[in-house]
Formats: sequence, C-alpha cells, structure tokens
Amino acid sequence: MKRYRQVLAVPGMTPLLSVSLVARVAVTSDVMALTMYVVLALDMSYAAAGAVVAALTGGVALGGPLLGRLVDRRGLRTVLSATIVPQAVFWLSVPVLPYAVLPFAAFAAGLFMVPVQPVTRQAIAAMTTAGRRRAAFALESVAGELSYMVGPAVVIVCAAQVSPGVVVWGVGAAIVLGGVGIALLNPPLRGEDEAAAGTAARPRRREWLGAPMIAVLVMGFGTTTLLSGIDLAIVATLKEAGQASWAAMVVGVLGLASVVGGLAYGALPRPMPVWLLLGLLGLVTIPAGLARDWPWLCVAVLGAGLLTAPTLSVVADTVSRLAPAGARGEANGLQSSALSAGFALGAPVVGVAVDASAPAGGFAVAGLAGLIAAAAGCLLSRPWSAVVRQRFALPGTEQTAAER
Repeated sequence: MKRYRQVLAVPGMTPLLSVSLVARVAVTSDVMALTMYVVLALDMSYAAAGAVVAALTGGVALGGPLLGRLVDRRGLRTVLSATIVPQAVFWLSVPVLPYAVLPFAAFAAGLFMVPVQPVTRQAIAAMTTAGRRRAAFALESVAGELSYMVGPAVVIVCAAQVSPGVVVWGVGAAIVLGGVGIALLNPPLRGEDEAAAGTAARPRRREWLGAPMIAVLVMGFGTTTLLSGIDLAIVATLKEAGQASWAAMVVGVLGLASVVGGLAYGALPRPMPVWLLLGLLGLVTIPAGLARDWPWLCVAVLGAGLLTAPTLSVVADTVSRLAPAGARGEANGLQSSALSAGFALGAPVVGVAVDASAPAGGFAVAGLAGLIAAAAGCLLSRPWSAVVRQRFALPGTEQTAAER
C-alpha cells in the first residue's frame, strides 16, 4: 500500500481521481440511460435503442483523437469549454427530441463527449514519476471498474422506479459537472521537465504512431472486445440455465475481482508486458464456458476478473510512455477510440457465436479475440519486426527504445 499512499500524496492527485470517478460513473452510464429511455419512455424496441447507442459510441470513437489533438494544440480548458456546452444541450433536449432525430443528436454528442478518461490519463502521466506511474494507472483502472459496476446499475434502478427522462437529465448533469470539476482543477498535462516544450516542439504523427504504438492500440482494442464479449456470454449462459436474474451477481464478482487484481498489480515491484497479460486473460476466459450455473460461473470468471484491470492499466501506461509530451493528448484519444471500438464490436461478434453454437462458444470467441490481439501486439513490438517494416517501407521503420 506504500505505493498507493505515495501516489495519492502527489499534489492534486486525490482531487483529480475523485472528480474523474464521478464523471466516469456518468459517462459509463450514458449508454444504459439512453437504452432505458428509448425502451421505457418511447416504448420502442431494443434494436431502436441500439441504433441510438451505436451512434453515440461511433461519435465517441471518431471524436476522441480529434479532441485529444485539440488538447495538445489549444489546452485543456479550451477543449472542456467546447464539450461541456454541447453535452448540456444534448442531455437536456433528449426528452423532447423525436426518435428520428435522436441518433443524429447522439452522434454529435459523442463527437463532443467530455474527454474525462483521456485527460485523466494524460494528467497522471504528467503528475507522476516513472516509479509511481504504474500504481497511479492501476488506481485509474480500478476507478474505471467501480464506475462500470455502479453507474449502469443505478441507472436501471432509477429508470424503473423514478423516470427514464429524469435519469437522462441526471446523467447529463453529472457529465457536465465532471467536466466543470476537471476544468476548475486544471491539472497539468505535461511534466515539469516537459513544460518548456511548446507547440513548436509538437512531433509529427509518423514519429510516434509507429508499430509499437499501433501494437498497444490493437491490444487495447482486443482487451475490450474480450470484456464486452464476456458480459454477453455470461447473460447467455445464465439465460440458458434459467438463471438470468443472477447475471448481476456474476458481473459483480467479475468487477470485484478486477478491483482486487488491479490493486495487486499496482503494488508489484516490476511491470508486465501488455501482450502477456492479455494472452493470459484470453486463456483463462475460454474455459469459463464450461460452467453451467451461476455459482460455478462466479468461480469461472475470477481469473478473467483478476487480469482485467491490470491489462487495462498497462495499456494506458504503455501509451503514455510511447507518446511524446506534445502528442500525448492525441495518443490518449486514440486509445479511448480503440477501447470504445472494442466494446462496440465484442458483443455482436460473441452474439453471433452464441447463436451459431452455444453460450460456451461465446466465451471461446471472446478468449480467442484476446489471444489474437495479444499475438499481433507481440509480433508488432518485436525487434525483428523493424527489419520487416523497413524492407517493405511500412510506417514505424525507425526503431524505438521500446523495440530495442
């Protein structure tokens, strides 16, 4: 716990993580809030809700790198000001918008989503030294797990007991307040030794977006594809067993195991490579399909849970190390886009596998997605891959310190 005390003792770190947690609870709840609104308030199908959610997610994936680049160019408060207002307008207007307009409005809101996660990661990289950074990113990943455990559950209960429209307003208000809170904190986005590097020192994209960075982004995409697939496979398994009401329990166990794993990993003396953690995550996911009822499924997902937060934290840590200070905002935006794309793709792919075979096939496909991404990341980051890239004139021919 000494590492965590040192991280929390960094000036400004505790307020940053606290405000970020509140904002992330809201951001991770936006999909569920829109789903419940379309299904309950508009009395439409889940497919109709899925179209709105897909539009929002697509906007977030496209807008992440653009907002990150603006952070690098114009500064944090400028970008937050440009995103807070559109969020307030969208979430206030959702209950009065006709459904035909809602997907387009959701896409625009996604493009201008308050960049809570990328900014938090960028600030962590700037505020910590190399020795404390891994523990700080572990705390950030644990906060993410807590937000996924709390936010959607609260939205479901409130939408059923109060009003879907009120819930939409509440989620929007929390997103706006989170953005305002981060703007007031105005955390540094460059370390003290990096602050002197101004806009003129911003590197060209090809100088940092080479094979090592692409490898990490591919593995981040594979991680969330796997995690999204696990959630659907859990529901499918329990539905087949007639125990669908226990899905929340299993997902809760998965989340708690992830929190424990993240805290344990952050306290380790040495880091582990992304490809190894993701490969292990894929391996322990596949046999979870052997479970046939909720008690055994709780046991079966423990391994995946223990490796989830560590894998996500290492992805964030590696991106922060590979990206130069002048491009760290764009790099974190690309990371958020990769993670969002993985979440969006995982459930449909695993759903096809479940429909074509059995719930166990869902776990197998999710695990294989992780293994394939881990293998691709490992191959891209190996020293010999630089020779292949140079021979075929592919991007990233300059061998970086990470490759050596």
